[in-house]
Amino acid sequence: MSAPDPWQVSPDAVRGRPLLVLIDPTARRTDGESVRIAKDVLCAGASAKICLPEGPEEVERALARRGSRRPVLVGDHRALLRTVELLHRKRELADAALSVVPVGGSATAALARALGLPTDAVSAARTALDGTAHRRDLLVDESGGVVLGGLRIFGGDQPGSGDRDANGAGDASEDGSRDASRDGDGSGAVSGAVSGAVSGAGGGAGGGTSGGTSGYDGGHQPWWTPAARTARTALTLLSLPGGGLGGSRRRTRPPAQRLRVEADGVLLADLDRPVERVSVSTAAAGRGGLADVVVHPCAGDGPVRARARAITVSGPDFRYHADTLTRGPVRTRTWTVLTEAWRLMVPRGE
Repeated sequence: MSAPDPWQVSPDAVRGRPLLVLIDPTARRTDGESVRIAKDVLCAGASAKICLPEGPEEVERALARRGSRRPVLVGDHRALLRTVELLHRKRELADAALSVVPVGGSATAALARALGLPTDAVSAARTALDGTAHRRDLLVDESGGVVLGGLRIFGGDQPGSGDRDANGAGDASEDGSRDASRDGDGSGAVSGAVSGAVSGAGGGAGGGTSGGTSGYDGGHQPWWTPAARTARTALTLLSLPGGGLGGSRRRTRPPAQRLRVEADGVLLADLDRPVERVSVSTAAAGRGGLADVVVHPCAGDGPVRARARAITVSGPDFRYHADTLTRGPVRTRTWTVLTEAWRLMVPRGE
């Protein structure tokens, strides 16, 4: 008979308890069908109180009044991160066996898979009912931000990253678009711009024909102006390195970044040795409260690896990709591993 997994909590300690089902407003707007399915499965399997918060304040009030109810979140990756940050700030994270029904785009599905969660509403709801509470480590920075799985720092600023705020608005993983530097030549953006130019020109031309006007007749804006503007955007994208509709899909090396990386006080990289990327992960279980740190220098040497409880990165303004969100810019950031800081309901046998 095998020894019990110390990272798992007794199923009887969490199953059978009444539920507090928090349905994020974004999930209700974007995929009402998945929300309805999850709600039906949860209500059929347990005593559930349904909460439809409209903002973080209402989520905080509902969690504060949950009593013995076990929280179940129906929402996307941003809602999950906000909920974990809130429970951590209230010092209630360790006591809450959190269940998640992921409802969102590709970034939500990616984070769910990384955490070992089902991505469809039925399986995720059933996991919330009869899954196993699994203890997980948590990365916390000095500002109170949390990282559930891992983070990456790429060399240099990525194009378009200045348009993303600290909360990850406009995150490329969510809307399906990608930076040209990550996908190589940016041909996806080029094709979209060219398609817009063609449709804009065709639609405008049709408008001119049906209206019986052309040029500046009647004081209207000329039909070709939006198409010309979009075409100029397409030409600008075509001028990018490696661009073009027939451009190759080669990947370019990311620009170097001068960063100082320390793991439990041990220097892994300094400002005089530029790095291509840095990754920190707590995804693997049984690490004893240590995170895996990998630094990829620009020089020909192989990656530098370490396991540490506290990781500090400093240098010129840099951004980092935490779970599915882009955060920053910051000049210094320290992440600390909190051992078994939270519990997540996962399928039995995971």
